[in-house]
Amino acid sequence: MEIVKRIKRLIKKSDNVFICSHKNLDLDAIGSCIGISSICNHFKKDNYIIIDDTTFEVGVNKILEEVKSNKKTITSEDISKYHKKKSLLIIVDVSKECLLQSDKILNQFKNIIVLDHHQEKDSIKAIKIISEKYSSASEIVASLMESFKVVPTELEATILLSGIVLDTNHYKVKTTSNTYYASYFLSEYGADSKKVKYYLKEDLNDYIIRNKVIMNVEIINDKYALVKCDKKDKYKREDLAKIADVLLGFNNIEASFVVGERIESGIGISARSEGRVDVGSITSKLGGGGDTNSAACHIDNMKIDEVYSELKEILNKE
Repeated sequence: MEIVKRIKRLIKKSDNVFICSHKNLDLDAIGSCIGISSICNHFKKDNYIIIDDTTFEVGVNKILEEVKSNKKTITSEDISKYHKKKSLLIIVDVSKECLLQSDKILNQFKNIIVLDHHQEKDSIKAIKIISEKYSSASEIVASLMESFKVVPTELEATILLSGIVLDTNHYKVKTTSNTYYASYFLSEYGADSKKVKYYLKEDLNDYIIRNKVIMNVEIINDKYALVKCDKKDKYKREDLAKIADVLLGFNNIEASFVVGERIESGIGISARSEGRVDVGSITSKLGGGGDTNSAACHIDNMKIDEVYSELKEILNKE
């Protein structure tokens, strides 16, 4: 494929490579960053993963601790220290500027590559592989590794596999033959499924809180599960996503939506679908984004009851 060849040429011609994903890193974001770093190492290119987040979900924090000795992470403020004339920026798991780790990144680079599996709307101008046919950014990166004959370490392969497992909800959604093949490719290089489970382990108290939220679910049009979290509590982005994943597993539910106050700030919506409902299109009506199977929204200027009511009205009209 010509686009794959262009990406290879750009990496090989670059002075060095900067790698970036979206705010609030998850396993797919950090996995695809680390996979790109592995590709850069294969081509003997210095590379830097840009991370401005200051707090991390449990699995991401575990990974960052494990790779800190052999992966260079910097903040966006440090880019100028390492930037060269032919520096290349590779963005993974996101294609909207407003969702990047920092809005100060793009204007520092002439050459940019974007690898994403979400819907392409108002995306960054760059050389792109953006397609919903992929389960995850980690799947895209794994396919590039195979094309470039890159041999990942066992740890790199395991981290990439965790990104695929997360975004497919353990191969329940967005899973194709290519997804299974990417998983096989990573397993061939030592990806450890037991360690993937370790990255995906969660806090028991968080699990109990999420299950209390589910008790308040409302079913709309006999196919949408909608729930509002308790106003007294604040939630991490991944907590809202996990609640949405659970709700999607119930009979006759085609899409799930969870509204809750975010720890960081504002109101968050997490949405999941089996594929018959485009949740990305629905959340976009509230300023969010995503794709058919997985979407989210972050709203700063409304109260939780207002967001819930507006989303409920949208769903009633679907």
